[in-house]
Amino acid sequence: MEKPYLLAIDQSTSSTKALVIDRSGQIIARSAIPHQPYYPRPGWVEHDPMEIYNNVIRSALEALASAEIAPESLAALTITNQRETAVLWDRTTGLPVHAAIVWQCQRTADQCAAYQRAGHEETVRAKTGLMLDPYFSAAKWGWILQHAEGVREKLAEGKLLAGTIDSWLLWKLTSGRAHATDYTNASRTSLFNIHTLQWDEELCGLFGVPSELLPEVKSSDEIFGYTEDKALFGECRVPITGVIGDSQGALFGNQCFDAGMAKATYGTGTSVLMNVGERPISSGNGLVSAIAWGRGGKVTYAVEAVIRTTGDSLVWVRDNLGLFRTFEEMEQMLEHTPDSEGVYLVPAFVGLGAPYWDSYARASLTGMNRGTTKAHIIRAALESIAFQVYDAVKLMESETGVALQELRADGGASDNANLMQFQADLLGKTVVKSEVAELSALGSVYLGGVGIGFWPSLESVRSEQEGYVTYPSTMKPEVREAHCSGWKKAVNSVLTRKMQEGER
Repeated sequence: MEKPYLLAIDQSTSSTKALVIDRSGQIIARSAIPHQPYYPRPGWVEHDPMEIYNNVIRSALEALASAEIAPESLAALTITNQRETAVLWDRTTGLPVHAAIVWQCQRTADQCAAYQRAGHEETVRAKTGLMLDPYFSAAKWGWILQHAEGVREKLAEGKLLAGTIDSWLLWKLTSGRAHATDYTNASRTSLFNIHTLQWDEELCGLFGVPSELLPEVKSSDEIFGYTEDKALFGECRVPITGVIGDSQGALFGNQCFDAGMAKATYGTGTSVLMNVGERPISSGNGLVSAIAWGRGGKVTYAVEAVIRTTGDSLVWVRDNLGLFRTFEEMEQMLEHTPDSEGVYLVPAFVGLGAPYWDSYARASLTGMNRGTTKAHIIRAALESIAFQVYDAVKLMESETGVALQELRADGGASDNANLMQFQADLLGKTVVKSEVAELSALGSVYLGGVGIGFWPSLESVRSEQEGYVTYPSTMKPEVREAHCSGWKKAVNSVLTRKMQEGER
């Protein structure tokens, strides 16, 4: 019997979504459940892996109920996930041995700095395409192995497994039958050699993470296993495929299939990613090389600029400062405040990512005067997102020698027309925003769906460029220069002395 639907799990930094998608590529039902972030110390960020997994089960069942379909109608389940977040669990109990350490967490900044001083960064960069930074998974696993109660005994007894969120979900969904990940998630750990496509023993030794803890690595379009947890679909076993990190999923969902195409996903943080083809491009100055996806046994590469705090800045202004209650209220305030009037928010709450990579920088609000209102601060928070993407794109152009033709935008904050127009104005390029919000999920669905024959080919899921909103650049060059100059001064004021000296 033909199975007409796919179920996508989109496990992000702030919530878990489940989407039911039909053969025409339309989302016919969705469910979203937030989870609680924890901040046990300044700069530390954690999640509860069990809460996340339980939300996967709950959201999947809610989406199926909303679509009024049975699990037997599903051709496959696909997964896209927050990347770099590190989980370590006991294979005998199925329980985590510590909270998940989230990609934003800075607890390993000193350890990474020590590795840098010892001269290890070039080795890490040459093999993985990444710089030594607490953003990535390896140091987080190393920290848990050093600090979690009873973990050394479990390690000696062979009870431990390590993985990113996709691996944790796969292992739980398959009742421990599959300990696997895909190329994109593996490439964000600082332990995976993107040239040999293998876990690297030298790097595992450096970070203190035994390679036997790590998952098998597969192409995104392979079948990773079958659902076995009866709390999900009972006796129905659904194949799991289309596993991909969220930013790479959005690149694929945005149809950036060709070298030189780029996208920005505006979420809690923002990833700016450019397809560079079948060979990795060495990069520096804050850009990282990455695997865009594995498909049909072949790997496509990308370069990426990572921005730690973008959409989360608006949440901070709303929740911590209480300057607005709803995003609709925020939009109304911004309509009457077309300019920040020289106010800049540098959202270095957990350090700064590309192009600065300063883990010790801290947030700052500058340029205020007696006439500054809460609307100016809100606009400064919104504009900080666009300024950081501007910095990332300029770095990407200079490092690759490829001029950006247009930027494809997705993610929650891309719904804000003020932000998208300001982004286009800063870049001096057109920004194209998809009207489909869940592009990471669609990317996983396209990969998995073509992989299992749900669709006959990639060409059959290419759109005709419908469902997009276009924002052309309208800002005068001198106005753009004034904005960018003010931003650079604001950023320089929060960089640590070492970074400032580097700037000079």
